[in-house]
Amino acid sequence: MTSTATKRVCFQLVIRPELLDEYIARHTPVWPEMLAEIAAAGRRNYSLFLGDGGRLIGYYETDDDEAAQAYLAGSEVAARWEAEMGRFFVGLDGRPDQAATPLTEIFNLHDQLTAAEAAATASENESTAS
Repeated sequence: MTSTATKRVCFQLVIRPELLDEYIARHTPVWPEMLAEIAAAGRRNYSLFLGDGGRLIGYYETDDDEAAQAYLAGSEVAARWEAEMGRFFVGLDGRPDQAATPLTEIFNLHDQLTAAEAAATASENESTAS
């Protein structure tokens, strides 16, 4: 993965209420070979969060999300996993790992602190240069 900037990806899916317990069981634990494929794709800090009504929020970080998507799209292990997982979701067309609804990031503490620190440093440098 060639980009140096980490991309944070968050997505949302809805689990069918009648399949919720089975979905949780399938992730406790995930197949070791699927875990290896996720890591090989370049995804890290991957988490799933479950909300009311079967609302599932996923989050991961990657250096190149398009490359990660392409890797998993071509993975035989991921294809088997996603074929089994597809039936758990409401209103989903296609593989869950390829068709989940992405969410737009509007705030990140680290990014804003870094920008504020850079602005303060620039302001200090301007003050001392005058």
